[in-house]
Amino acid sequence: MKKIITLLVAFLMIAGLSVHAQGEKPKSPLMETKGKIGEVEVIISYSSPATKERVIYGDLVKYGAVWRAGANEATTMSFSNAISISGTKLVAGTYSFFVIPSKEGSWEIIFNKEAEQWGAYKLDRSKDALVSESATSKIDKVENLTYVIDGNFIHLDWDTTRLSIKVD
Repeated sequence: MKKIITLLVAFLMIAGLSVHAQGEKPKSPLMETKGKIGEVEVIISYSSPATKERVIYGDLVKYGAVWRAGANEATTMSFSNAISISGTKLVAGTYSFFVIPSKEGSWEIIFNKEAEQWGAYKLDRSKDALVSESATSKIDKVENLTYVIDGNFIHLDWDTTRLSIKVD
């Protein structure tokens, strides 16, 4: 009888922990931004971390290192038709998106053919579909990383920095 009661109590404790964990909001919730650039439908899927009073660029996100441009799984961008960035064509499809931030000036942007990957840990640069440079600018503080489609630009806004990708 004691064994049955012990097993029952253990089961209830595990069930309670499971319910509690399911009720918690993720630290970097999965987000999706949809829009059109001309006739091209664009879908951006990413996990949106918060600054939480941390130093973001140069500390959490290192300068000169590949960053998944979000949290958790690599950010993906899908394009219904071919686009062009800085004169380089990118065929329709879904790509993982990475950034190499720099302390000053433009940042390197990378669209990689392997869309489903965790972070940037196993990024295979031989599968890069497009590599280019995009400008950054200062903005008012944005707590959670956010992607915005505006006209023919895709903006990545986080902390006090905006990365602007011009789509031709």
